[in-house]
Amino acid sequence: MGKLLTLLLGLILAGAVLAKEAPTVAADPVLEKRVMALAVELRCLVCQNQTIADSHADLAVDLKNQIREKMKGGMNEAQIIDYMVARYGDFVLYRPPVKATTLPLWIGPFALLLAALGGLFYYIAQRRRSAPVQDLTDAEQARVRSLLDAPEERS
Repeated sequence: MGKLLTLLLGLILAGAVLAKEAPTVAADPVLEKRVMALAVELRCLVCQNQTIADSHADLAVDLKNQIREKMKGGMNEAQIIDYMVARYGDFVLYRPPVKATTLPLWIGPFALLLAALGGLFYYIAQRRRSAPVQDLTDAEQARVRSLLDAPEERS
């Protein structure tokens, strides 16, 4: 019993060893609000489906810290976005602008959907053409007629 308690205590203490330090937060709540508002507009380059405000990846934390430092240095939101786009490309924007280089991001999902629907219709058409048509034998036709003409005794 003593070994079991020692093992459980060791497992509980191991969790404390793996705990991370809380992310740094600006002392100024107004600045922190601006940082988080801008972080919602930028994509986490590691997660790719989350904003850096939602992500806990190390890169996202670093980007939030960069935003915080640049805002403390006097840069406005537009300047920071321009800096991020220059460094990481339009992909860093959670809502990239519509232009020639980002057109695949905007049209791609619709093109894939249309291609999938086209493939489905082609597959269905091929199946209909290749399905063998079999005529009923005389005995089968007589059985069908007898079933259709029989009074409804089932119910």
